[in-house]
Amino acid sequence: MYLGVGIFIIICIFFFYLRFYRKPCAIRKVCCLCMKEKCCILSDLITPFGYAYDEQQDIFTSRIDAWQRHYGYCTLFDATAPFFQMVFDCEPVYFNYKGCTWMIEFWKGQYGINTGCEVGVYKADRLLRPSERKHTLFYGVSGCEMLPLEIRLCKNGRPLFALSKCHWWLTGFCMGMFSKPRELQLTVSITFPNCDMMHAFTEALQENGYCQNTFCIEDHTVTLFFDIPESPQPCRHFRLRRAIAQCMNRLFCWIYRRITRPFCKNIDRLLYLYYFLPFAFRKMITIRKPRKRRRTMR
Repeated sequence: MYLGVGIFIIICIFFFYLRFYRKPCAIRKVCCLCMKEKCCILSDLITPFGYAYDEQQDIFTSRIDAWQRHYGYCTLFDATAPFFQMVFDCEPVYFNYKGCTWMIEFWKGQYGINTGCEVGVYKADRLLRPSERKHTLFYGVSGCEMLPLEIRLCKNGRPLFALSKCHWWLTGFCMGMFSKPRELQLTVSITFPNCDMMHAFTEALQENGYCQNTFCIEDHTVTLFFDIPESPQPCRHFRLRRAIAQCMNRLFCWIYRRITRPFCKNIDRLLYLYYFLPFAFRKMITIRKPRKRRRTMR
């Protein structure tokens, strides 16, 4: 009985310390910073995680030199995503070009407490048979093979953000927003270096089930409207786990907005968490889980 009372008193003291001392101090620290100082501090904090902050759109995006570039990607990661609180629609497009099998994949959905989308450009080190593609680890393309990418994400027709960059993995994430994958519409534009690569990609799109009127071609640029995926989803066998993950994601989004409600912009919310609850800050910015296999980039 006395042990229980002691633990209760310690917990009360801890919450009293957080509520009446640490929280006001954290709010004052954030309010005393100018926007330039905030951006510098946040950049230093999130760069090791492979992300950058877009001040104009209040979103997070992946860096070209992100550590994730050294790790491959395969269908297994998509299939097990719900176990890491990621629930999304995906569309991998496999095609052969210059002696290698390439994979350009699109994603849109919920990543923990983030609504977002991704476009990744990967390749294998050889030509693969169709039966090998879903069991092969693809790697991010090198600097000279990156493609000009453009993404525009909408939720129920309302624009969320737009990004354009020559990249190997272009992403955008709205922190603190909850969405179901079917509520999101992703428009992707990819500019290829020549007609051969573009035609190889568009032929693969049609093999996936996309009709010619679902994408448009202008010079070497292909624009696709990604709403309902045509490919079978790798995580379709984990519907219950997806539902549980989404329930947790919705709850954590509410908690994030509740705890950081003194502020509106995500840069202020995150810095507030960094000063107030550092462990929560680290959890918030771990959007993608690390890969286990690594290849040294040449």
